[in-house]
Amino acid sequence: MTSIIACIDGSVYTHSVIDHAAWAATRLKNSIELLQVLKHRDADSSDLSGAISADAQQTLLSELAALDAARAKLQQKQARHVLDEAKVRLGAAGISDVTISLRHGDFLDTLAAREANAGMVVIGKRGEAADFAKLHLGSNLERVIRSSHKPVLVAARAFRPIKNVIIAFDGGPTALKVVDHAARSPLFADLLLQLVMIGGDAATAQKQLAAAAATLKAGGHQVETRHEQGVASKVIAGLVSAGGVDLLVMGAYGHSHIRALVIGSTTTEMIRSCKIPILLVR
Repeated sequence: MTSIIACIDGSVYTHSVIDHAAWAATRLKNSIELLQVLKHRDADSSDLSGAISADAQQTLLSELAALDAARAKLQQKQARHVLDEAKVRLGAAGISDVTISLRHGDFLDTLAAREANAGMVVIGKRGEAADFAKLHLGSNLERVIRSSHKPVLVAARAFRPIKNVIIAFDGGPTALKVVDHAARSPLFADLLLQLVMIGGDAATAQKQLAAAAATLKAGGHQVETRHEQGVASKVIAGLVSAGGVDLLVMGAYGHSHIRALVIGSTTTEMIRSCKIPILLVR
């Protein structure tokens, strides 16, 4: 069975990631893999040469090694506790097909090795070490978006029922793939889909929007179209902040105005400012 990889780390986004993964798994009838990756601890690099005697150095190094081992054991125990609690939360949401994966090493390498049989990756905007006061995004988020070959669902701070969806559309090949994905995927069944295109000639835009809407309607979806002028990031952010939108869907790579949303600093600003989940599709 295809799985959804839910990446958790004990941060305040953990419950949200679990809830978004449960929502997707229920609609897609997928299993869930709860993944937590612990970094390898660097060996102590203190330079003790000449500071203390050789015997004292050996004693201190032994104590440091013991302390490091104790910290690693505690870190693993805490991670296991987070994973076990996550599995209980999924069970309460009706998800019973759950596996737990606790790994050590580089997060991106671990995810790449495990996503072959996955249909989606779910990750929070910020991790345990993120600076919330400055609204910094998690260090792994952009790396995952750029490298993952699977759709990436970026969870908002808290889950809320998803009924209305904006699909950012620019008429390019990636945007057409997003439309085809939405048309075929049960993830979007019974949701109201709004295709939003920004910039360009009105007649051309309406023609492209109509063709994309026809594809979605053929998949049994409710569709509305909208053509706006302006800066893509500002227009979409405005639509989201106005309310009534529960999920933003866009291509992980596109072209034209929408491309600016996912490459460079505008992407970071978009994910940072949107208070709804964002699904990025290859």
